[in-house]
Amino acid sequence: MNKRLLISTLFLFVFSQVANAQCAMCRAVLETEDGGVKAEAVNDGIVYLMIFPYILVGLAFYFSYKIYKKKTK
Repeated sequence: MNKRLLISTLFLFVFSQVANAQCAMCRAVLETEDGGVKAEAVNDGIVYLMIFPYILVGLAFYFSYKIYKKKTK
């Protein structure tokens, strides 16, 4: 079992590729600006939007753990 896990992990690391996931319009707007203010605002917006799924998943794990502990007692 450990050998299979090691081989699959090694396979994923060797054959992984970097992906650029930015639309062409956003890239064009952000590359043409000299000051970089819009680019920073877009990056801040992305980080802001990324926070909510992590909070929701964390809350789901917390409440499921709380329910599991209550059932075991």
